[in-house]
Parts: sequence; C-alpha cells; structure tokens
Amino acid sequence: MISRRSILLISTAFLATGSSGRAVAASDPIKMFDLDSDGTLDLGEVKKAAAEVFARLDPDRDGTLDKRELKGWLSARELAAVDPDHDGTLSLNEYLAVVEKRFHAANRDADGTLDAKELRTPAGRALLRLLR
Repeated sequence: MISRRSILLISTAFLATGSSGRAVAASDPIKMFDLDSDGTLDLGEVKKAAAEVFARLDPDRDGTLDKRELKGWLSARELAAVDPDHDGTLSLNEYLAVVEKRFHAANRDADGTLDAKELRTPAGRALLRLLR
C-alpha cells in the first residue's frame, strides 16, 4: 500500500519536473510556439500564438484591444501607427496584421519560417513582444 508520504513525494517530484519543463519552454519561443516541432516558426504558428494573446488581453471580450489593454505590448505611438481605421483600438484582424508585418520583417531570408537566429534580431524581438 502506498503511504500518504509516498504520494506527496511523487506528486512533488512530478510537479517540479513539469514546472521546470515549462520554464525552459517559456524561455525558448521556438519550443513554446512550434506546433509541428520542425525547429522553426511559420506564420500560422505565430498567428495562432498571437490570437491566444489577443484573447488573453481582451478581458472585456469586446473583440478589440484599446490603449489600456495594449499597455506593455504596444506603445501609444505604435498603436497609432498600426491602427488602420484610427479608432484607437485593434481588432483581432488588425492585431494579426501587425504580427504578420513583424513576422515578415524578422524573416530576413524570406523562407517563410523564423529560426532562433532570426528571433534574436531586433525585428524578431519586436515580434516576440506581441506573442508573450
């Protein structure tokens, strides 16, 4: 029979291993977002991650992100520059358009995927700011 102490020790070991694995993945954007495990990020993977961020940033569920909701993600100046209809908000499609533009800026070799080297560039870091 398994004692309570054994269950506690096993649970603690399991949780410690799981959390450290997530910490490594969180520090490695390719591991976080690479759905097909090919070692790179394609536009579809990046847009899926961006859509999840959008949903998390939209607590009032009105389908748009305003300056307050984007605080820390886009500056007011950046928002003004990427807001095509100048209404002070970004819809999901507008947010994904910004993500796509940053993806293409980071994709220096134009192969349709981003590797770790491309993600370390200023353009790659700008893209990652919209995904975390």
